[in-house]
Formats: sequence, C-alpha cells, structure tokens
Amino acid sequence: MTDPVRPPSKASRYLFVLIAGLLIGAVTTVMGMRALQARQDHFPSSLMTVMSKQAQLLSDSQKQNRCTINDTTPRLQTLRALSNDLETAFPSLRDDQRFQLHASRFRATLNDALAKPPADCATLAVVAQKIGNDCKACHQDFK
Repeated sequence: MTDPVRPPSKASRYLFVLIAGLLIGAVTTVMGMRALQARQDHFPSSLMTVMSKQAQLLSDSQKQNRCTINDTTPRLQTLRALSNDLETAFPSLRDDQRFQLHASRFRATLNDALAKPPADCATLAVVAQKIGNDCKACHQDFK
C-alpha cells in the first residue's frame, strides 16, 4: 500500500499573508504617526526644555559651589532672553491675563537677578528658588 499524495497545506500561505499584513500595518502606522508629529509646532516644548536646562545648570552651579558672577550671569542672561519668547511660544495664552502676569513676574525676577547678580551660593540659592517658584506657579495654572 502506498500513501496517498496529500496536497501541501495552505496554512503556511495564510500565516505568511497574516505576518505580511501585520508588518505592512505596523510600518504604515509608524509613517502616519511621524507625519502627524511633523505637523506639530515644537517651539513651545523646545523653549521649555532649554529654559529648564538653564535653570538646572544654575542649581548645579550652586551644588558645585561655583557661584561667582561669572558662573551665574550667562545662565541668567540666557533665561532672560528666552523669557522674551514666552508669548510667541504660546499664542493661545497670549491674551490670558494670568499668563501675562506669570510671564512678567518671571521676567521681573530675572531682571532683579541681573541687576544685582548673585555673588555667592547663598544668594544664588535664593535666586534659583525664586525662578523655580515662578516656573512652578505658571505650570500649575497652565500645564
């Protein structure tokens, strides 16, 4: 007796089509997500990232006991320059009085710090705390 010849199973074809469909679907989803991401305005998050880094560098200077005017003034100047773009970065909040108040308080804190730059770590700690409080107050209202 001979074994009857069986036709090859179609399961492997179905499995291949299923895997190919999943792969094509994943690639298409990633491409779609990237296209949507490219349409977003990255300026607000970029501005916040750079401002956060500058504030962190001020705190790091204090922790490292590098609190001279030469160490702190460039960071304060950068923060002050970046603060000019707050309304530009958040145009939907430009007319909100609370946002305007937070932005002007932040700029005033930086103006005061630049008018009398911190010359020691104790003064830098106070300035860093004020900057952090200004940031926190705005983020509590608008984040």
